[in-house]
Amino acid sequence: MELSDFDVLTFDCYGTLIDWESGILQALKPWLNQHKIELTDATILEMYARHESKIEHDFPGIVYTDILYRVHKALAKEWNIIHSTDDEATRFSLSVKDWPTFSDSHDALKTLKRYYKLAILSNIDNQSIQHSINKLGVEFDYVFSAQDIGSYKPNQRNFQYLLDNLATCDIQASKVLHTAQSLFHDHVPAKAIGMATCWINRRYNKSGWGATPEPSHPVKPDFQFNSLADMAAARQQLN
Repeated sequence: MELSDFDVLTFDCYGTLIDWESGILQALKPWLNQHKIELTDATILEMYARHESKIEHDFPGIVYTDILYRVHKALAKEWNIIHSTDDEATRFSLSVKDWPTFSDSHDALKTLKRYYKLAILSNIDNQSIQHSINKLGVEFDYVFSAQDIGSYKPNQRNFQYLLDNLATCDIQASKVLHTAQSLFHDHVPAKAIGMATCWINRRYNKSGWGATPEPSHPVKPDFQFNSLADMAAARQQLN
């Protein structure tokens, strides 16, 4: 199997193209400091991952801003921040627009667009994803959001929705390579329905799982790179 075997790259956005861990920490740490709560970055991200995945599972039909609002409320309860306000939760729910891109995302996407159609499959609402696409500065051919699908990854339904919609554009599943950082949200369910995947292991030099839960079982992506720039360079070398 070669990178040149595919016509479409489908991307997870947050964690792969957008540095959501930095964005989450930038949004939560001032709030924690205000309430005199001292926690390591790893602990903050681990607790975020646990609450976010549970809320997405329990409330698959609500938009992502409401997910973030509920996550903030759950974290306040977890950390016994009894004076946390609705306004603080609302500010966090709207913070996606401030989450930064990874430094290599724009240039790598521009390179990859020479070889592939580009798509996003993301656990996000339509308004928030547009802010992120504007930051990335690259035009995507297709965007599929959890708001449109009505469920959140790792639900296999999201990946089937992706393939079904691409099929209406005469794109075969065998020509699609799903490219993502999260083993839990993306690689386990994508491989379960037979998709080829590429792991952008953004956390290659960090311990733990960060803002994503540990995968439910081992999974072996078809390709692996430590950055999107490395993937783009590998594709360029093929021709």
